[in-house]
Amino acid sequence: MNAAQHINPEKLLSVLFYSPNATAVYQGENLKILTANKAMLDFWGKDRSVVGKNFIDALPELINQPFIDILKEVWNSGKTFKAKDTSAILKVDGVLQEFFFDFEYKAILDNEGKTEYILHTAFEVSERIAAWKVVDEKSRAEQELTEELRAINEEYQATNEDLLSKNENLLILEANLQNAIEVLHEKEQRFRRMIEHSPVAMASLKGKSFIVDALNDKMLDIWGKAKSVLGLPLRDALPELETQSFLGVLDEVYETHVPFKGKEIKVMISVNKVHTERYLNFVYHPVFELGSQEKLILIVANDVTEEVLARKEVTDINSRLEVALEAGYLGYGEIDLTTSKMIMTDQFKLNHGFKLEEEISYAKFLNTILPDYREKFQQIIKNSIINNDIYKTEYPITLKDGNLRWLEVHGKPRYDNDGNANRVVAMVSDITERKLFDQRREDFLSVASHELKTPITILKASLQYLDRIKDRPFGDKHAQMIEQSLKYVDRMTDMVNDLLNVKRLSEGQLQIEKRWFNLSEMLQETCNHIRLDGKYNLKIGGDESINVFADENRIDQVVINFVNNAVKYAPSSTNIYIYFEKIEENIKVSVTDYGDGIQENLLPNLFGRYYRASHSGKDYSGLGLGLYICAEIIKAHKGQIGVDSKVGEGSTFWFIIPLEKLDS
Repeated sequence: MNAAQHINPEKLLSVLFYSPNATAVYQGENLKILTANKAMLDFWGKDRSVVGKNFIDALPELINQPFIDILKEVWNSGKTFKAKDTSAILKVDGVLQEFFFDFEYKAILDNEGKTEYILHTAFEVSERIAAWKVVDEKSRAEQELTEELRAINEEYQATNEDLLSKNENLLILEANLQNAIEVLHEKEQRFRRMIEHSPVAMASLKGKSFIVDALNDKMLDIWGKAKSVLGLPLRDALPELETQSFLGVLDEVYETHVPFKGKEIKVMISVNKVHTERYLNFVYHPVFELGSQEKLILIVANDVTEEVLARKEVTDINSRLEVALEAGYLGYGEIDLTTSKMIMTDQFKLNHGFKLEEEISYAKFLNTILPDYREKFQQIIKNSIINNDIYKTEYPITLKDGNLRWLEVHGKPRYDNDGNANRVVAMVSDITERKLFDQRREDFLSVASHELKTPITILKASLQYLDRIKDRPFGDKHAQMIEQSLKYVDRMTDMVNDLLNVKRLSEGQLQIEKRWFNLSEMLQETCNHIRLDGKYNLKIGGDESINVFADENRIDQVVINFVNNAVKYAPSSTNIYIYFEKIEENIKVSVTDYGDGIQENLLPNLFGRYYRASHSGKDYSGLGLGLYICAEIIKAHKGQIGVDSKVGEGSTFWFIIPLEKLDS
């Protein structure tokens, strides 16, 4: 089976891109780079921006080198070219450097035998060339020494008859040998001095046991050790490495002669018997010891612990900031004053009703603010820039669905090195709920003022009238005025009690005193004021044996509120049903009327503080606190409260509380 037929070309190119074998493909006489994988780009010292360029434009440093001419010859002739150990001067990290490569320019021919592509594969052999140079130098030295010995031998044979001459030649040879030993010793000392005075941490490990042969103070600082480690096997010098991977890596480098590079590798070092975490960049490089076949491994290291920890700390801080922003639904935005472009977080977009994929300009952002507030917002930004201080304001926006949303923004301008404002940062939060609450509170205060004013006015008028007729004999008018006064005193008392209950709730002082009581008996005795009136018929149904552990007075208060609301808002429903039942380990109590019902859009707000709605277009007196207090009472019992209603059919207010005693 031909596996290539089953691999998508694009996926194949993607796979080749990550291949460790450097590969590139060219086309045309101008040698256009069709593709190059990561390994080839690393050789060139380039990024993927060179793909699509002509070879000579992408690598101008090769103009006076033979590669371009060779490529053109391969293109014209259709013949593959191979080379080994070839020098190339490439610009890597902005510096021209010499590298050595084995490479092949393979001509890919079309059906007519003409060159269609050139496949370029390459392998860097710089280290091999360097090793060969060392070997060549050593061989040359040995060859020179051999030639000297041969010359001495020839001279010895030629002057065999003259013993004195032979001895003189031997003395010369010994002197030369001693000189070579001294030169070798000097080179070894120079190598050790290079390590000791290196500006970076260096050490050399000798032989398969990795004897610490030489090292400088910087390496001792990284290891956290004293110079007493010299001459010790690395396993004894740093016993903490036994449980880490470094010794295994050293074994592999020693056996394969392949250097190893580590970047930001974590290592645990024992310093004064305290394990210390450090991060290192290092290289293990194998070399032959001068004058012998025993290998050394040269270590070059750099402690980057501070940089790594600082980067991690910045990452942690950014993560915590993102969590804080998300938890508070805070959006972050930044306006570039020179380009009017904006960058922003997803929450900033969501707060303003934008889609996450939308590109938002400053003008588009301003258009979300209602016109009456837009100019004010821009002026606040200008003043903040002039005064270099923090700005803070609120503005309303209209979403695409027509809903109004209030946002609060605060931030500060930023300046360039010349002192010119170049950007403005902003933190935005949604304060719609707070605005609605403030509005309800204002409405409540207005209603409370009105509701309290009416009974006080009537009570005052009644008392003034009673004062005028106090000397007359007691009659029907006296009784009527006293009855009216008591009625409005009760009304004010109810309102004051509601206010006191809300105050206790706000301060967390609502007292719940639980005891066992029979639910049926409590419901039979409740709402006697409704029964005495004779207009309404309370019908109670449920299991009369049910006992509950709760605050009887508070539960009675909730039921009375439900019944009073049925009387107030459903006056045409003369029958009011109270039903209670056991549901698993809970008790549900419901009060049902068959009045006008409540509009569906009002239901979610009925239990809110200060909420006072009209029903079927009619306005009723009250502070809008009764159902809120009921909800808090049920909440204190760890229960649930709700309402089901349909316009024209009536309403059912209900609550559920646990049946068994709960730990408080």
